[in-house]
Amino acid sequence: MSESASTSSGNEIYNLKGKRVWVAGHRGMVGSAILRRLVAEDCEIVTSTREDCDLTRQQEVESWMSKARPQAVFVPAARVGGILANDRYPAHFIYDNLMIEANIINTAHKVGVEKLLFLGSSCIYPKMAPQPIPEQALLTGPLEPTNEWYAIAKIAGIKLCQAYRRQYGCDFISAMPTNLYGPGDNFDLETSHVIPALMRKAHESKKNGDEEMTIWGSGSPRREFLHVDDAANALVHLMTHYSDEGHVNVGSGEDLTIYDLTKAVVDVVGFKGEIVKDTSKPDGTPRKLMQVDKLKAMGWQPAIGLKDGLTQVYQWYLDMVAEPIAE
Repeated sequence: MSESASTSSGNEIYNLKGKRVWVAGHRGMVGSAILRRLVAEDCEIVTSTREDCDLTRQQEVESWMSKARPQAVFVPAARVGGILANDRYPAHFIYDNLMIEANIINTAHKVGVEKLLFLGSSCIYPKMAPQPIPEQALLTGPLEPTNEWYAIAKIAGIKLCQAYRRQYGCDFISAMPTNLYGPGDNFDLETSHVIPALMRKAHESKKNGDEEMTIWGSGSPRREFLHVDDAANALVHLMTHYSDEGHVNVGSGEDLTIYDLTKAVVDVVGFKGEIVKDTSKPDGTPRKLMQVDKLKAMGWQPAIGLKDGLTQVYQWYLDMVAEPIAE
């Protein structure tokens, strides 16, 4: 199928109804969102735990997939984390992610998987990529040093899908989501991404009665965010409406500064103190906004606004993670 044919039409080209669908990494934030979304597809959902199959071990992956025989596979499984975690554990980030994707993609070919969607990350793009970032910006410049280990592994995953598509005719596709947030996110300050980190900081500052809350960097970098349920909807849409070698950006198409994001978070949490910028800490990439024309041309649009999404996630955090604030 040509690029123009696959991206300009909203027609379904792969039906999940009745299919055995494996979501690798179903316990993670993205994987669990995909599971929620697949309920509407009338398919047979297949899952595996680390006890069933360690995705970093080739023999275990081959053994499990040979028995499970999935027909469609989503691959959100990955070792993930923010700037601090990437900087502290570079070997973990590059090795684990290379092994997970290589084992799943190679075995998917061996056992005859009909369709596979590999989930990458917007950090694959060069640090100084044009904004909004088009899919064509891949491999056109140096990466952001603070997360290059993870980015290189994800780039390899895209290339694996393309290689198996070219050599064997496998219907393997790739999607590159922007910064995702939602229920099931990681709120550990050592390893979390920006929204859960800010939300936990704001909650604890409110709980402790602090007069100020400190954020990393200048607050000026611009970031794009997408609720994980919107992302899951987009991924299922790609699985059923897209078949081509080029990866597809998944995002909201809108961005804001980290400082404005912080204000939105503290407003939802109800923290009334001052926001202080620690400019001794790194900012990371100056701006990261995805060009999402390719996806939207297939008939997909996000449905959850940032404020509504933050409100929902904070309620989930209160219900599932946080220690209650004494009144």
